[in-house]
Amino acid sequence: MSTTGLKVLVIDDSNTIRRSAEIFLKQGGHDVFLAEDGFDALAKINDYQPNLIFCDILMPRLDGYQTCAIIKRNVKFAAVPVVMLSSKDGVFDKARGRMVGSQDYLTKPFTKDQLLQTVAQFGAAKEGVA
Repeated sequence: MSTTGLKVLVIDDSNTIRRSAEIFLKQGGHDVFLAEDGFDALAKINDYQPNLIFCDILMPRLDGYQTCAIIKRNVKFAAVPVVMLSSKDGVFDKARGRMVGSQDYLTKPFTKDQLLQTVAQFGAAKEGVA
């Protein structure tokens, strides 16, 4: 499998962020699925079985930390990389993300290059090339 064509789920309550990520990822040749919050995402993870998940931290109902923790507790999806998204670039937020099982952290707003570079990094890791 090449690093293009990964199935990527973007979880964010901001329509602007979801649409930006969708455009950037599709330009990079990836299949993109969108979720508005953690509850929406949990159903879609099971349906689409993504290779990589981008998850916003601050969301209503179920925040990103809770969503990530639930994903990581499911044996079927525990190995799927989760990258936290946040407008805050704090050390505490990054550490808390790692504690619930996230592999990386991307600060919003992100550029197309930053997003695709992150996907490529996990795509290569998935192939065992990293």
